[in-house]
Amino acid sequence: MEESEKLKRVVDARMKLKARFEEKIKLTPSVADNKPMGKGNPNRHGMPVLPVGQTITKKWPVLDLGIQPDISLAKWRLVLDGEVENPIELNWQEFMALPQTDDVSDFHCVTTWSKLDISWKGVRLLDLAALAQPKETATHILCYGYDDYTTNVSLEETLKPDVLLVHTVEGKPLPKEHGGPVRMITPQLYAWKGSKWINRIEFLKGNKLGFWEERGYSNTAYPWRNDRYS
Repeated sequence: MEESEKLKRVVDARMKLKARFEEKIKLTPSVADNKPMGKGNPNRHGMPVLPVGQTITKKWPVLDLGIQPDISLAKWRLVLDGEVENPIELNWQEFMALPQTDDVSDFHCVTTWSKLDISWKGVRLLDLAALAQPKETATHILCYGYDDYTTNVSLEETLKPDVLLVHTVEGKPLPKEHGGPVRMITPQLYAWKGSKWINRIEFLKGNKLGFWEERGYSNTAYPWRNDRYS
């Protein structure tokens, strides 16, 4: 199949999946809240404002489980499986052949710092999900990292356009200490919902707690609601 035909199939599948979850996405707090808890609009719209309890940092602190896997591009793999019609495994070349998205978004850490206006490049999780074709029974994903980290996200949050699997930050390859070669970002949620060194996305019939969620952190993790703990 020619590359143009592959891309067309991804786009078509993306639109169908987006339409399927459109109403649920509209009801999520980062879209629906008229008065979110914070100092400005839930999605900022370029304004220098923050969720409640956050402070701006120019640096990018490093937080992990004490493990920083060294994954070569030749060995890196991404598996999408579980409640899907089309389980897939992508190598680096196949991942990079997918539609690439440039985006600028904020990064809110639950430890109260925020880094604003980060420039990213990567693949929308929406496009990856479109390839895997979640079943009607799928409601959540569980993300796995090469460091054995896990975290859960609902599909209505997963499929938002700013949720990316990024390989580039500020025009340079994503550093290992920040989850390179590929990590997930969830700008509308606290950053622990984006797995570093990501290597698997499991689609689930229901919710399943991840590493920090099992230890008392919030399932939903909305910064604009100060939604840090369960």
